[in-house]
Amino acid sequence: MQPKRYSDRVVAITGAASGLGAAMAERFASEGAKLALLDIDGERAEAAAAAFRAKGVDAFALQVDVADKSSVEAAAAMVKARHGCCHVLCANVGVQQFGAIDALTEQDWHWVMSVNFHGVINTVNAFLPLLRAGEGPRHIVLTASASFFQIGVRMAAYVASKFAVVGYGEVLRRELAPEGINVALLFPAGMATRHLESSIAARPAELGASRLDMADVQAMMADSGIDPADHVATAEYAVRNLLNELLAGHPYIITHGNYRYQVEAQHAEVLAAFDAMAGPPSLRPALEPAS
Repeated sequence: MQPKRYSDRVVAITGAASGLGAAMAERFASEGAKLALLDIDGERAEAAAAAFRAKGVDAFALQVDVADKSSVEAAAAMVKARHGCCHVLCANVGVQQFGAIDALTEQDWHWVMSVNFHGVINTVNAFLPLLRAGEGPRHIVLTASASFFQIGVRMAAYVASKFAVVGYGEVLRRELAPEGINVALLFPAGMATRHLESSIAARPAELGASRLDMADVQAMMADSGIDPADHVATAEYAVRNLLNELLAGHPYIITHGNYRYQVEAQHAEVLAAFDAMAGPPSLRPALEPAS
């Protein structure tokens, strides 16, 4: 028998009680990892941890609100007390609020950015000392979104938050590379999960109820060219290659979805803009000689 690739490695996952986070936990557990399952739904997270323990997996759960810095710091303190370090951190929490740009409220923007972007910062800041305390290959996985490439109307807050995550992750990778800590950006496309349901449930009451109008969803899908037949998959399918990609040190992980042509078209436009900026050699301004 081959040794399990994550035996005795500590993996902390936010949003671990369902959907993509739960599928991540299953993959790491299958390779011998010790799990810290963190989720705003504490009961569901504990049920998942109990199911793992029944199968002999070292797992514990904690209710965590990633938008609350002290909540994430408490989770990191518990991981430190139990294991002393962390080898893989999956910052995976995300909430969604559909709506036209002029229909999104200040509360909508605050909520989505506080969870999707500031929640990632809170999570990384709290766990980075534990990653630095670990030995061997260490990884941070930041869940971005296929919507970073496949942009559609009626989801400006969500898309903006994921653009922010990608920018943050790009800098984080460069800063941590000298320490042997890899940062991977995960780009999941549509999945058959509780994402919309859990988003509605997670919104703080003081920010008002989350709204879901299926007309917004349909407009987004039509504008971004999404075909559910090749864009929506199970969370388990989405993470099928996650561990292999991490061990290979790849910076970008595309889970599924048929939108490569859109990425190529966008980059072609960018390159065309560079070409237009350069202009014919005869029209380029002469550089001032150095004094």
